[in-house]
Amino acid sequence: MIRFSGAIIWTYDLGRLRHFYEIKLGLTPHSVRENFIAYRWGELRFSIGSHSEITDDSIEPLRIMLNFDVKDIKTFATTLKDNGVKFLREPEEEHWGGWVCTFQDPDGNIIQLLQHPDH
Repeated sequence: MIRFSGAIIWTYDLGRLRHFYEIKLGLTPHSVRENFIAYRWGELRFSIGSHSEITDDSIEPLRIMLNFDVKDIKTFATTLKDNGVKFLREPEEEHWGGWVCTFQDPDGNIIQLLQHPDH
């Protein structure tokens, strides 16, 4: 059986991405090494790391989209905007009853916030 366990974003500027994910998004590192930082929720892992083959921002930012669940998308989005994050899609309600918004990290990767209807 195959089970998805997490995702890694490789970058040429780990300090810049770390600042974004920790200061702007509020993630807490699970483990920190010189060129790699892991964040964990239960058994799922999201990590960022320096990679010698990555030399620029994402050239196809829509290819992969990371989703982060939040309880109050409007408040969270306002906090991000106050911290200089520019949105590609403002928070809006979906036909399935949840809320969605999207923005980019400093490398151009697309991040989507989700607020499920039960929150």
